[in-house]
Amino acid sequence: GAGQHGVATATAAALFGMECVVYMGEEDVRRQAPNVARMKILGAKVVSVTSGQGTLKDAVDEAFRVWEGEASETFYVIGSALGPHPYPTMVRDFQRIIGVEARAQILEAEGRLPDAVVACVGGGSNAIGAF
Repeated sequence: GAGQHGVATATAAALFGMECVVYMGEEDVRRQAPNVARMKILGAKVVSVTSGQGTLKDAVDEAFRVWEGEASETFYVIGSALGPHPYPTMVRDFQRIIGVEARAQILEAEGRLPDAVVACVGGGSNAIGAF
């Protein structure tokens, strides 16, 4: 992913004095170096996942694997619409504000809804929130 959720999670963890470990695919770590730097500045440890193809899916799998082994002392916080229930539903519900705010602002500015809505679909959170 782009690392935005990692930055947000690192920010929240820093504010609450909690440890934060962010798992990202190897290629995403390289491409999203500014967000990785932000996470580290906030005190997060960023794990570059090289297993599989080093993708978002592989990073999610690795984070979930670690969480399963440390569930009593770890929170699994995902920003993509991936994983077992209830995580995709939670992401949809939390990201829903994107669609609610966009709809209200478009109606206020234009007086009507658009003919089409376009959302990025990398991890699915923007799209699931918009629709």
